[in-house]
Amino acid sequence: MKRFVLTAAAVAALGAGLAACQTATPYQPAAPHAVQTGGYSDFQIDATHWRVTFSGNSMTSRETVEKYLLYRAAELTLAQGFDWFETADRRTERHSRLVADPDPFYASGFGMTYGWGWRPYWRYYGGFGWRSWDPWFGDPFWARSVNIQEITRYEASTEIVMGKGASPQGVRVFDARDVTAHIGPSIVRPAG
Repeated sequence: MKRFVLTAAAVAALGAGLAACQTATPYQPAAPHAVQTGGYSDFQIDATHWRVTFSGNSMTSRETVEKYLLYRAAELTLAQGFDWFETADRRTERHSRLVADPDPFYASGFGMTYGWGWRPYWRYYGGFGWRSWDPWFGDPFWARSVNIQEITRYEASTEIVMGKGASPQGVRVFDARDVTAHIGPSIVRPAG
């Protein structure tokens, strides 16, 4: 019974760790050693101009990345004592890469990094008698299965100009209080 409790605790800890890896980037400052990768960063250019960026992980949608960017710009505008901001040179970049894993279950086995370790070996009856399959030797081209996955993450950035008083008319001009009031309730922050 003691061994079962220890095993269950280890499985629960592993599950919690994997769950943290499989969630979208929350609204957080970008930090190199954060539990969740990505987040916002900003850089002051002069008294009224800032460069704001939000990076998401592969589980974060483009819509969420752009929404968090807009929210960060509004939050920063209010923190600096301004009322409105205008976006200039706004862009969203898509970073995609293809990952091909010829044997997704066993490729992560112990020692695979160094070229040694346990891999499966099967014998099966294939119509013309018994055959064998070994991932290192005698792997026929028709027996190969490759798992190809596209991993995409988004990064949005903009330069903002901040102002006080009544906001000027324009498509790219936002009232910071309105933005925080409308987007704020949908913002997901890190747990804890």
